[in-house]
Amino acid sequence: MYYSGKATPAEARTTTLNEELGQIEYVFSDKTGTLTQNIMTFKKCSINGRIYGEVHDDLGQKTNITKKKEPVTFSVNLQVDRTFQFSDHRLMESIKLGDPQVHEFLRLLALCHTVMSEENSAGELIYQVQSPDEGALVTAARHFGFIFKSRTPETITIEELGTLVTYQLLAFLDFNNIRKRMSVIVRNPEGQIKLYAKGADTILFEKLHPSSEDLLTLTSDHISEFAGEGLRTLAIAYRDLDDKYFKEWHKMLEDANATTDERDERIAGLYEEIERDLMLLGATAVEDKLQEGVIETVTSLSLANIKIWVLTGDKQETAINIGYACNMLTDDMNDVFIIAGNTAVEVREELRKAKENLFGQNRSFSNGHAVFEKKQQLELDSVVEETVTGDYALIINGHSLAHALESDIKNDLLELACMCKTVVCCRVTPLQKAQVVELVKKHRNAVTLAIGDGANDVSMIKSAHIGIGISGQEGLQAVLASDYSFAQFRYLQRLLLVHGRWSYFRMCKFLCYFFYKNFAFTLVHFWFGFFCGFSAQTVYDQWFITLFNIVYTSLPVLAMGIFDQDLNDQNSMDFPQLYEPGQLNLLFNKHKFFICMAHGIYTSLALFFIPYGAFYDVVGEDGQHIADYQSFAVTMATSLVIVVSVQEWTETVDLGESSQRDMLFLLHPVREHLISHDLLLVMLILIALDTSYWTVINHVFIWGSIATYFSILFTMHSNGIFGIFPNQFPFVGNARHSLTQSCVWLVILLTTVASVMPVVAFRFLKVDLFPTLSDQVRQRQKAQRKARPPRSRRSQTRRSSSRRSGYAFAHQEGYGELITSGKNMRAKNPTPTSGLEKTLHNSTSWIENLCKKTTDTVSSFSQDKTVKL
Repeated sequence: MYYSGKATPAEARTTTLNEELGQIEYVFSDKTGTLTQNIMTFKKCSINGRIYGEVHDDLGQKTNITKKKEPVTFSVNLQVDRTFQFSDHRLMESIKLGDPQVHEFLRLLALCHTVMSEENSAGELIYQVQSPDEGALVTAARHFGFIFKSRTPETITIEELGTLVTYQLLAFLDFNNIRKRMSVIVRNPEGQIKLYAKGADTILFEKLHPSSEDLLTLTSDHISEFAGEGLRTLAIAYRDLDDKYFKEWHKMLEDANATTDERDERIAGLYEEIERDLMLLGATAVEDKLQEGVIETVTSLSLANIKIWVLTGDKQETAINIGYACNMLTDDMNDVFIIAGNTAVEVREELRKAKENLFGQNRSFSNGHAVFEKKQQLELDSVVEETVTGDYALIINGHSLAHALESDIKNDLLELACMCKTVVCCRVTPLQKAQVVELVKKHRNAVTLAIGDGANDVSMIKSAHIGIGISGQEGLQAVLASDYSFAQFRYLQRLLLVHGRWSYFRMCKFLCYFFYKNFAFTLVHFWFGFFCGFSAQTVYDQWFITLFNIVYTSLPVLAMGIFDQDLNDQNSMDFPQLYEPGQLNLLFNKHKFFICMAHGIYTSLALFFIPYGAFYDVVGEDGQHIADYQSFAVTMATSLVIVVSVQEWTETVDLGESSQRDMLFLLHPVREHLISHDLLLVMLILIALDTSYWTVINHVFIWGSIATYFSILFTMHSNGIFGIFPNQFPFVGNARHSLTQSCVWLVILLTTVASVMPVVAFRFLKVDLFPTLSDQVRQRQKAQRKARPPRSRRSQTRRSSSRRSGYAFAHQEGYGELITSGKNMRAKNPTPTSGLEKTLHNSTSWIENLCKKTTDTVSSFSQDKTVKL
């Protein structure tokens, strides 16, 4: 999980949520910078109704761009980036012919932005950008001859086809998540005042002059075409301003900035007033490539029964496209429901029709507002979810989502969404992202995870049970608000399927063992009470009671909770369905708790009554009576510690059928004295039987605990310690006297065997007759290890897709006010820029092998259960 490209390691920012990583049911993901690289490349544009960026053959038909097609040569431009490529020569021809619309289009790209420029030591022009989108557009204008050179709080200097031109910056109308556009007002050297604007097409098209209606229709079709190819789109427009009108407007803007009463509302109103009657120039289209390993990760998480919801600011068309690009949407799906109503009534009706198609006409949804209010209804919905056959997807836009999140509709939305395999929410705001997460978190009683990379994802990350921050191109806001962070989306697969599953597995075993050993330890006092008249006399030595949980059994269970693994990491990723027990909470629940309690009761009975019966009427080898209170207690405690320690060993990966049959031959024959021996031995044996993955630390802690017990035992029963503290250590010579008797060791052996053998027999029969998927994969892992040495880990394959995501908004305030203030106009050390990353290679073998391997394994392991991949 270390990303060498940026030398960024994964970071755990919390230590209290590790086990919840193994119980995730819903993943809410941002798109830009999370699923994609957030490295933008200018691909196409539409100027005055004409598309540039496409390649046509001799017959005028559109063709695909190949390596044989010569890209546009920018050799005359000394400020070009060699990684930038554009294959349509018609744009350069239009520039050379002096097309005024093309020139105005590129001039707008060079002026309307928040980019800062500087020169490095080699004299190369370097751009510092707030958004990768802006960097791609300014870089494109630079390559076509309109080079942004520098700026001050009052001016912007660009080079237009070799000529330096300085524009006076009159006003900066900054971007935010409500406006979804930005504008600059400049005065050119001829004295003309112009407003240049760029933004989301749905917003900017409403501000156009009626004379642009014909061009709007054509440009809108081009934008839809770009979105269908997965490109991020942006509309471009301008307006000529009258000098007198601008002075009056600017005076009102200054008054609004000076007021303290409703300042933001007044400024927004003035922005709306001047950003009207715009003349449309065209649209831009940039490409944001998928990150490496996204498709494989999405496929693995889907096989693990984890539902992924994409919450993006894209257009509806591009939202559908990103779903296909990530294999969340496929052509094999039964249906894709699109909710695009503009009113609450329309949204309700579309949800009703979608649910009728999904569930059929037999189920009524008239009382959908109360669907999830009762636990009984929740259980009913879970049954319905299991009975839904086929794969379905839901697409809903921001306007419809705002209505769907109302109290009387949101439960219908949630019910439909949870029945679908994939959900994509487009044109959503940061608040809506958080509301969607809260909706699922509150009503589904499921563990949720949110992952994002920008400031607009912080509310979503904080709303989910677990927040993941991607340290990408948009700063560290998401990382600072997250519980875990890493650099690439593909690391989510290993975080959940390996580390999350291991953490849940370890925590459940830790809890089961903890309850078991304390039941076994404590209930011995209860049985002893019947023989001491419930006089509150303890059956153990007081020092043994103090040290049992602190010294004798603490380190073995700690090692198990930190290092234990039932399967290695590669098998955990190769078989994603191993993740499902955590989602269903199968490893620790009420049933498991009562099993631990029953196991502890049985062990306490064996620990007490076997030594009691054996020493009821017996003499030692010297003919003296040995059934004294001290010897009884120490012998039982010794057996308890040994059995609890070896308990961890019964589930070890190396403990197969033959190993479990031979377990009795590995057990060492190890009344107050007799009981403490038995107790300690039983506890340590059981913890050894429960350990699935042995390390040096496990060996040191388990066998060291037994050695520590005997060392402390002989020390506390020695003559020297009795001479120093006669009142605190009254069991002088008891250990030496008891452990020299062969009958004591035989009783310890009998008690240990009686406590451990039922566990060994039960687990052997369970694995042999009713194996789980984990048991089968473990046997396969053992067979592979015996057949050949461990194979080297295969490298991750890379693939690309023709589908890409569309434009998404930053959802945060721009840097316009900072730029116009001049506070950031300081010299900075030049930083080299990096080239664009290469295109991902096409490969589908990873997914095909994964699906085939999982299908074959599940079909052979579980004959009576159908698994849908």
